[in-house]
Order: sequence, then structure tokens, then C-alpha cells
Amino acid sequence: MGAVSEDEGAELVSAYAIEAEREAEATLRPRRLSEFIAQHRVREQLDLLLQGAMRRGAPPEHILLSGAPGLGKTTLAMIVAAELGAGLRITSGPAIERSGDLAAVLTSLSTGDVLFIDEIHRIARPAEELLYSAMEDFRVDVVVGKGPGATAIPLDVEPFTLVGATTRSGLLTGPMRDRFGFVGHLDFYEPSELDVLLHRSARILGVALTDDGATEIAGRSRGTPRIANRLLRRVRDFAEVRADGIVNTVNAQAALRVYDVDDLGLDRLDRAVLTALVRSFGGGPVGLSTLAVAVGEQPDTVEEVCEPFLVRAGLLARTPRGRVATAGAWRHLGLTPPDRLALTNLLGQGPAGRPDTMGNGATPVPDLFTQDP
Repeated sequence: MGAVSEDEGAELVSAYAIEAEREAEATLRPRRLSEFIAQHRVREQLDLLLQGAMRRGAPPEHILLSGAPGLGKTTLAMIVAAELGAGLRITSGPAIERSGDLAAVLTSLSTGDVLFIDEIHRIARPAEELLYSAMEDFRVDVVVGKGPGATAIPLDVEPFTLVGATTRSGLLTGPMRDRFGFVGHLDFYEPSELDVLLHRSARILGVALTDDGATEIAGRSRGTPRIANRLLRRVRDFAEVRADGIVNTVNAQAALRVYDVDDLGLDRLDRAVLTALVRSFGGGPVGLSTLAVAVGEQPDTVEEVCEPFLVRAGLLARTPRGRVATAGAWRHLGLTPPDRLALTNLLGQGPAGRPDTMGNGATPVPDLFTQDP
């Protein structure tokens, strides 16, 4: 059997959706709020919002869901439509390039429909401004023609509920954010919550999953349901092909070694970043671009794919001078971290007045960006 490619191993613990797994994800999505695991506060608030709207016989206020990729924003949008018994239209911010694109979608909605816009912070500005009047007054003004002869034609829109999802709520404009009546933030899952989720997914997929096997997978899933379900499917494949078909601790550990996912959920690229930071730069601080070159990746890949989890796991720190490996990162790589004094120097100045990137008393590495070599 061929070895697992580096790209496949990296995708395994990516929180972003992979096109090839859309169908598998749809099978595992909960259909009702009562089936949705964790996010208890958001679930309760949404339930009150939807129940109140249904009792009044009117569409609920517009809903904004924020949080990291893979936590269930799309699933919650589908659940909102299902709970209301309404139709669902799905699109994304990058797909709406012109105001006419959005107008076509809005005017095709029926009364009470739910419009879901994923990555709503990336919607084009002209379309966003058109969306303001649609959200508030259920009306859009379509401009026909150009120049002095241009005419605005008002079109009524059936009352609808907009559900927007964003991974970067800070990029939303103030006027857009203010038009949402409900804003919910989805948090990362606890391992115990992922354990419950994995048992539910195993029942749907017909996988023999033991309690210790679920615990093993949950601990490597980065607090993200999408990653947990993906790891479950890969461990299932391993168990069926190379073992007895049961997903237990032994088979899970063996499978994830094949896919290069360690006990913290780090993949090849994550460990490459930490290894370069510790071994090549003495723990830092080092700039993002320099670190990206050291691991052979683009800076935005390191910043957006690797760093969020490494920072959350306490393995990497962002400082004004650059990225710094924490003591936990040294220990995770099987190395002895610098002592407290050396670690202080890593975050400040070395004995010679320059950044001490190798530990207390070591020859400082020249700061090529702020001082002469």
C-alpha cells in the first residue's frame, strides 16, 4: 500500500472544508437543534429566537454566526431553516461580486425563506450596500443604465431571514453588523463533547467505535467537529484494511501515525514550523516571512493555517518582535527549554543588547531588520 502524501496528511487536520468530503459531511450533520452537540448557550438563544418568531407568525430577526472554520455555522443555518419549516438558499460572500447577483437571489426568495451567506465579510461593497435595504425594509433598488440617464427601480422582497457566517467578524463593517438582530459566537469543543459527537457519527456510519478509541481521536481533533469526523473516517479505513475493523485506541494510534498526526493533533507542517523556530532560530523571535521561507510555505499559509492552533495550544507566541516558541513547544519536540532567564531574553534583549535567540549567554544572532549586522 502506498504511503500517505504530505498534502493528504496536512489536509487531515485542516479545519477548512475539503470539496471531496461534502457528501460525507452532509450525512453526519444534525437536522434539529436538539441533535446539535455542545454550544449550549448559542443553542438556547437560537431556540428562544425561533420559538418566539414562530409564535408570532413572522420571520425571526437576521442571524450572524461567527467562529473558527469547522465548528458548525453552516449546520446551524440549515437547522434554522428546518426548525422554521422554510426554504433555504445557500451562497457565499466571494460568489456575490456585483449587486445584480445579490438582487437576483433576493427577488427569488419566497416568504419566510432563509438565505445563508457564508464568509459574509468577503461580500463586495456594492452588494453589501444593496443588502442593507433588503435586511431592513425588504426592498432593493436596482439601478438600470449608466450616467445621467440611470434609473433606480425599486423592487419588493418577500420577508426573509438572513443567516450570515463569518470566520473573521472583525472584518465586518459596522452598518452590516448592526443590522443583525442576533449574534452568536461558536467556541471550540471540549474533548468530552467531541467524544459524544464521535459516538453519534460512528452510529450513523456503522463504525464499531470503542470508548477509548473515541477519546483518542477526540484528543487529536483540535476542538473541531469537522476534524474529528474526518479522523474517524480515516481511522475506520485503517481498521477495516489493516486490523479487525474496530476503532479502538491501538488502531487509532496506528492509523494516525500513518497519517502523521501526533498526540496533540499537530501535522507535518505544524511540527516543521516549531522545529524551524526552535532548531534554526533558537526559539525566536523570528519574523513571519523568515519562518515561512524556512518551512517552504507562503506566509499566509503559516499565519492562517498553522498559527491559530499553535497559539491556542500554547506552543507559539506572537510578540512585537516576531514569533517565539514557548517552553511547551520545546518539550513537545523532546528538547529541554531554556531556563527562565534565557526565556526572558528570548522575549527581550540579550546580554549584548541584541536579541538573544540561542539562550542566555549564547552568541546573539544579528537583527537584520533593525540593526547593522
